[in-house]
Amino acid sequence: MSGPVELDDVWAQRILNSVEGLEYGSVHIVVHDGKIVQIERTERKRFDSASSAPHANESARSPGGKRKNKR
Repeated sequence: MSGPVELDDVWAQRILNSVEGLEYGSVHIVVHDGKIVQIERTERKRFDSASSAPHANESARSPGGKRKNKR
């Protein structure tokens, strides 16, 4: 088992920056041999049911992003 995780001011600031402004999501800190090597930020967006309907110009698009032919 290794000793305590090394956390200097640079990594502390990186962690704070990753958490800042995060409403829903997670921040994962990856540690190898007692040293932080990576920070992963996953952000989720939540929408209420009233705002989940697509915009008018998006409804004419297929999932691939190409416009459907209107008949």
